[in-house]
Amino acid sequence: MTDLPEGPFDIHVGDCREVLAAMPENSFDACVTDPPYHLTSIVKRFGGSNAAPAKSNGATGVYKRASAGFMGQQWDGGGVAFDPETWVAVYRVLKPGAHLVAFGGSRTYHRLACAVEDAGFEIRDQIMWLYGSGFPKSHNQKDEWEGWGTALKPAHEPIVLARKPFKTTVAKNLAEHGCGALNIDGCRVATSDDLSGGAVSSGTEGWDRPWKHDAAAVEACLRRAIESVAKAETLGRWPANVCHDGSDEVLAAFPDAPGQQRAVGPEHGAKASVNVYGDYGPRGAFTPRNDSGSAARFFYCAKATRKDRNEGLDETFDEQPLNWSSGTQSPGTFQSEGTKKAAKNNHPTVKPTALMQWLCRLITPPGGVILDPFMGSGSTGKAATREGFGFIGIEQDEGYSAIARARIKAAHREARIDRGDEPDLFAWAE
Repeated sequence: MTDLPEGPFDIHVGDCREVLAAMPENSFDACVTDPPYHLTSIVKRFGGSNAAPAKSNGATGVYKRASAGFMGQQWDGGGVAFDPETWVAVYRVLKPGAHLVAFGGSRTYHRLACAVEDAGFEIRDQIMWLYGSGFPKSHNQKDEWEGWGTALKPAHEPIVLARKPFKTTVAKNLAEHGCGALNIDGCRVATSDDLSGGAVSSGTEGWDRPWKHDAAAVEACLRRAIESVAKAETLGRWPANVCHDGSDEVLAAFPDAPGQQRAVGPEHGAKASVNVYGDYGPRGAFTPRNDSGSAARFFYCAKATRKDRNEGLDETFDEQPLNWSSGTQSPGTFQSEGTKKAAKNNHPTVKPTALMQWLCRLITPPGGVILDPFMGSGSTGKAATREGFGFIGIEQDEGYSAIARARIKAAHREARIDRGDEPDLFAWAE
């Protein structure tokens, strides 16, 4: 068995299933990963090692390209992320109650979620990552079918949130293993809105329950409501299962939400929807909030910076095309107009570090160690290091592993400097 390292991070090059088999069980506090989405189903037909070469299909070479995997990458072929045994291997090394966060493709997410569940995890939620940088990979038609295509503009990626089951209560499991709950306060959405609207109600008006005839219970309910609003105004809104990148395209998709427009209360009677499920009639007294802005402000926003991809990669790394495939496709084909077609970190699916930090912080206990079995260019490791967590990543591509190591080392040095540590304390990272 391979013991976990004493240092802040470690990287293994190889097949994650083989590497995980050599690690001790019940060792990791969380798993945050971005596995292959297996978007190119044609790989099953033409991409096998014993398959005959696919025909180029004329000038476009569409079948030849697709048989090589998404963006020409062999790792997107096969089905490792859809194999329950992959997640059984992850399940074994996670502590009881530890959470798993795994990205999926909008078209193939269901197979990922089923594999995770079949491995023994309990699905807790689905987080939706909304972004504005996507663009359609459509096969547009001509002649009488002009204006018809084969794909929508991609604008979201679903993320499975799962948890390894445990036998006791959440409180007891936290005491024993430090896992089982989400870091709500650490992931709240900052706000400057007046969430109380000038008044706070216990929410007990307009409907009846036995406890509402107990003055002490009603007072306690009101006190909790006041505390909840005060906490939200101080720490931020409760985190939702939607997050976004703050781009103009995403903000435009959300309506303006000026908040409560009129005074409400028992004297105003019931709303027209009183008989609708969840509406119990008149509410407590609230004055208009008169705030304004996009409804996107209700959700966590992880803005990506252009330097994020290449941060930590010095002159020893050469720029390479962002997409390199089987030969017929021009580099950068999958990049939108105006985007630079080369980068030192040429991994095609780099996630914003801010987003990965939010996810790491959401599910990892203080001082915890995060596992990423599909490390890629190290975005999870970079995020984990910035948040002060330990990290172990596994990646089968040596080139990506080198990029990841450099990015994580740079993040570790910066974190140490920000804390005011002496340089010799992180000399190992040089």
